[in-house]
Amino acid sequence: MGTPDFAVTILKTLVEKDYSIVGVITAPDKPAGRGRQLNESAVKKYAVSQNLNILQPTNLKSETFIEMLKALNANLQIVVAFRMLPKVVWQMPELGTFNLHASLLPNYRGAAPIHWAIINGETQTGVSTFFIDEKIDTGAMILQDTQDILPDETVGDLHDKLMHLGSGLVIKTVELIANGQVTTIPQPADGNIKTAHKLNKENCAIDWNESLDDIYNKVRGLNPFPVAWCLLENNNEKLNVKVYAVAKEKMEHNHPIGHLLTTKHEVKVAVNNGFIILQEIKLPGKRKMDIKSLLNGYIFETNAKML
Repeated sequence: MGTPDFAVTILKTLVEKDYSIVGVITAPDKPAGRGRQLNESAVKKYAVSQNLNILQPTNLKSETFIEMLKALNANLQIVVAFRMLPKVVWQMPELGTFNLHASLLPNYRGAAPIHWAIINGETQTGVSTFFIDEKIDTGAMILQDTQDILPDETVGDLHDKLMHLGSGLVIKTVELIANGQVTTIPQPADGNIKTAHKLNKENCAIDWNESLDDIYNKVRGLNPFPVAWCLLENNNEKLNVKVYAVAKEKMEHNHPIGHLLTTKHEVKVAVNNGFIILQEIKLPGKRKMDIKSLLNGYIFETNAKML
């Protein structure tokens, strides 16, 4: 059970290891793009290429779907980046239903664990497998594997590393379950657990009053998707700017927060304890550009600033 690219790699590994995949459950096709043509999930596209049996329920509690799921007669269900399952679904197989989550549980339960690990400046994360229960990402843990986070790593880079790490962990978990050797550890009920809230426009906005490191981590933690953003005030206009890549320069200065310092080749934003150097941004109606290319045709006024 899964939908995005992250889940494809795990399914592909199971297929290549010759496990019997009796069914693939993924999201319904959705209209996308200007033409609003129906777009298939990444998991569906791969499943079609392998002639696998595909179910695309809109309602996971519907009698029709439950009956179709029962008819598959699966003895184990594996969930990777899917939806919250009703009890009737996750209790169905004799060997249970386990989930792969891209964090070291119990930290970063929720929708965007890879993003928040980088945004929060973590130096290590990982992947966890656990048996599903009534709540989100709280079930008894089976296995974990760790992954260092490099200081300049983006969420795109880390996503791919965890995807491959997760494939190996899923195979180890399946082997333990198949051999009757699985043991579990209850997740600690610690009140200081860090969460991975769903990303939205508000929490993807750059607050230039934050520290140099916090701004730097937010930008790389949202690159390439969904991308950090801010407002640029320039030439009596306020423009919504997407910020893909930055560098940081730690130094004392007397410039107001958000003030832009520009040369022929560089644009820097004044922040607390230093400067954020813009490397790759996107202006409204323009393509994504490196800052040198942008400066060839765009003029920042002397009083331009980031809001």
